[in-house]
Amino acid sequence: MAAKSFDLIVIGAGPGGYVAAIRGAQLGMSVAIIEREHLGGICLNWGCIPTKAMLRSSEVFHLMHRAKEFGLKADNIGYDLDAVVKRSRQVAGQLSGGIGHLMKKNKVTVFMGEATIPAKGKVSVKTDKATEELTAKNIVLATGARARELPGLEADGELVWTYKHALQPKHMPKKLLVIGSGAIGIEFASFYNTLGADTTVVEVMDRVLPVEDAEISAFAKKSFEKQGMKIMQKAMVKKLDRAKGKVTAHIEVGGKVGKHEFDTVISAVGIVGNTEGLGLEDLGVKVDRTHVVTDEYCRTGVEGLYAIGDIAGAPWLAHKASHEGVMVADLIAGKHAHPVKPETIAGCTYCHPQVASVGYTEAKAKELGYEIKVGRFPFIGNGKAIALGEQEGMIKTIFDAKTGELLGAHMVGAEVTELIQGYVVGRQLETTEEDLMNTVFPHPTLSEMMHESVLDAYDRVIHM
Repeated sequence: MAAKSFDLIVIGAGPGGYVAAIRGAQLGMSVAIIEREHLGGICLNWGCIPTKAMLRSSEVFHLMHRAKEFGLKADNIGYDLDAVVKRSRQVAGQLSGGIGHLMKKNKVTVFMGEATIPAKGKVSVKTDKATEELTAKNIVLATGARARELPGLEADGELVWTYKHALQPKHMPKKLLVIGSGAIGIEFASFYNTLGADTTVVEVMDRVLPVEDAEISAFAKKSFEKQGMKIMQKAMVKKLDRAKGKVTAHIEVGGKVGKHEFDTVISAVGIVGNTEGLGLEDLGVKVDRTHVVTDEYCRTGVEGLYAIGDIAGAPWLAHKASHEGVMVADLIAGKHAHPVKPETIAGCTYCHPQVASVGYTEAKAKELGYEIKVGRFPFIGNGKAIALGEQEGMIKTIFDAKTGELLGAHMVGAEVTELIQGYVVGRQLETTEEDLMNTVFPHPTLSEMMHESVLDAYDRVIHM
């Protein structure tokens, strides 16, 4: 059978891959995309979207318990975990189906199966019916990543879970251990804690949410503890003893190991790139710690072969992958491509309270040698936050004292994952403090705190 020829083949249909395919089609290319599981990848099916659906349920549950504060009555408040999960799966299914529609609309040929690259410009796809042979001058690797499992802490789906098990729980945890306090770990900790699980979070670093600004991490930790979470920092789970219905965790803190019993453990200790089985080594692609090494334009060093998204390394974020997908398609088409600058990519964590940031932390800015000005503004000083009953939070901004450049912005509180984009645009446009101070922010809005934080950095804050 003759090989089917395309201008572009994309391996992986997550938020990086399917966006690259659509952009390639928009630019007039014949495009094929290969996916072994579900269109939309981990993000739409097992990550970003279903977790947000579940967190929304826990947020509403939390608000129902606060009904009296708002002059409302709500009695016999409860939840149906199966129904919560069912809704999240329906949301994921709806969006995954939408990706299929987008592929048809853009005339992208979809192959469901396992891909390998036997030689440069060639792809073999093993489907459930046969093996398809494809050729293309350009191939984009967008195979994503999976949960990292540490020796002795492997998931079994019963007592020890990965994010996939936590999204389809077989039971509601009563006493939960979450290993890792990055975005994935803290979001699941927040969800199950809100629904009533006695939740402990263990973090090997010196603070929770370790990639965030230290001041924001400290604020978030206090809030989590106020909600009943137990936070163990500079701690390591050395071993898990599994028995019927319980897990004994051996946790080391300060050189001493203590035993703690739980009925459920969620392991959220990072991710591993899906690089196996593709034939990358034979092609001469360099793989470093399960991630493909690329330049700023996502080129692998092998002519016509690109890698985007999680497989290409940090930051491991869907929106970064999507931007890389567009960039690579533009590059292939001979357009002006805009490489990703990690310091302009926002990070968002949808715990309660939410956390969001872009650019340099205060510590990083100092480490890079900047003389800085720092502004802060608390939610308690904002009328809209008080009206919403969301007085807990703060916004922090960091500027270059010499040029006025916005170096970083860091937030914790209600809806900050929606607010952060204002500062992202500012970073992209190389905004200075003068631009932001002269911008009129609408009243009453949470966004006014963004303005006040800037003003505070220059000793001009009004409402504090």
